[in-house]
Amino acid sequence: MYLRTDSASLQVFEALASEVRLQIIDKLFVKEMHIKELASELFLSSAIVSSHVSKLQQAGLVGSKMKRVNGGTYKYCFINTEYLQIKLSPDKKATNNFKEVSVPVGHYTDYEVWPTCGIATTDRVIGHYDNPIYFMDPERVNAGILWFARGFVEYKVPNYLFKDQILSEIEISMEIGSEAPHVNENWPSDIRFSLNDQLLGVWTSPGDFGETRGRLTPDWWHTDVNQYGLMKVLRVNASGTFIDGQRISDVRIYDVQAYAKNWTLRISAEDVERGRGGLTLFGKGFGNYDQDIVIRSYYD
Repeated sequence: MYLRTDSASLQVFEALASEVRLQIIDKLFVKEMHIKELASELFLSSAIVSSHVSKLQQAGLVGSKMKRVNGGTYKYCFINTEYLQIKLSPDKKATNNFKEVSVPVGHYTDYEVWPTCGIATTDRVIGHYDNPIYFMDPERVNAGILWFARGFVEYKVPNYLFKDQILSEIEISMEIGSEAPHVNENWPSDIRFSLNDQLLGVWTSPGDFGETRGRLTPDWWHTDVNQYGLMKVLRVNASGTFIDGQRISDVRIYDVQAYAKNWTLRISAEDVERGRGGLTLFGKGFGNYDQDIVIRSYYD
């Protein structure tokens, strides 16, 4: 999970500012537990533990799902993310050393998708579910979410750097997850990122998150479909390519034709195996992070 020192990340910081909630996180790292188990381990009432878990869920740190066990139904909780990455606010000088482009998820210039698939604005679904033709509907430019079981979307991104500005790093951030029929939080998907026809690397999404409602998800959005994703930050610099600080390839900034007038970003999921695959992209108005695909180019 990627955090900044701004109001958008405040909910996560507030969720962590509790010894009880930190204890809950520690216990859920060991195994999934239901509310009554947690309450027993912490010597607290189920109502108090449920309130703490709710704060962790709202912050996107913890997920939950209902399970039938020995004839009873229990709310089992689990950890959503293993790492938190915090980008501290840069000083004034550094602030002037990047250019930023925010690309709405529906502003792709090319696509190829297979069902299950769909696209929606914050007001309504565009067309019908599972019909790829609606990915070319003119209203797609207003989309806040899109999903498909297999295929890709491709974006053209302007390079605003001047000739005398030396590019040092490209940073791409987005909220993304898998795509399962309905929802399935154990649905891995190998999602590929390419820039200017150069494969940057692969990140495996753990699942299609739908057990907990997205913080920004519109009220009309159904509860049995994708609700939120994970914030992923992709960086390409002189040392290689990284996601959330972890190296995913040796592709460096000078390997990706970074001085072209326009950049081409492709996000794809090509898995065809049963029980895995697909991707969901969340933009403004959906999921847990109120942003589209944000591309920053840092320069000297």
